[in-house]
Amino acid sequence: MSAFVLIPGAGGTAWYWSRVVPLLREAGHDVVAVDLPGDDENAGLPQYAGLVEAAIGGRDGVVLVAQSLGGFTAAMVSARVHLGELVFVNAMIPAPGGTPGSWWQETGWEQARLSAAIAGGYNTEFDLEEYFLHDVPPEVAVEGEPYQRAEADAVFGSHCDFTEWPDIPVRVLSGTEDRFFPLDFQRRVALERLGVEPDVLPGGHLLALSNPRGVVDYLLRR
Repeated sequence: MSAFVLIPGAGGTAWYWSRVVPLLREAGHDVVAVDLPGDDENAGLPQYAGLVEAAIGGRDGVVLVAQSLGGFTAAMVSARVHLGELVFVNAMIPAPGGTPGSWWQETGWEQARLSAAIAGGYNTEFDLEEYFLHDVPPEVAVEGEPYQRAEADAVFGSHCDFTEWPDIPVRVLSGTEDRFFPLDFQRRVALERLGVEPDVLPGGHLLALSNPRGVVDYLLRR
């Protein structure tokens, strides 16, 4: 049995992992999906990291899995808690001391997104349906509506308080159809910041909702 702690992306809703949690539990594993106060203007990365650390508790050798913005929280936790493994899923991979607000320009995200949209023939203007929900089953998207909340500005100015990556296995999982963080962009950032070549699965940015079985099979392939 392994212990998995799952960090959501912007908004902080643990519901994001609702398709993955039962599959991991059915396979006999200990799983916690952490709910973060994404809409709280007084909560930044230190508060997020503290909540994840509390969720880990006394568990040893935890596999910490981070989606999108959750990559910043995961980096801080990895510097403070001994983990078994760190897995980024379509995640923002920070540089030591960086902020989520500065990450976009530092990584060249906007140009990468626009170039991918032009090449892929979809709208260059950001739209929730087109960039996040294009491959999520409609019934799943409807179920998730009550859980959604906007990410407050506070976290984007928070510095990611770590100095180096821990000496543990680190994996990067990217969706081949991610329109928000296009695959070529994710590959470049992962190689630059981690020296890791991403693994890929069919699916968009919300991979745990559009391809939960693929995500679970990947997490269990250690």
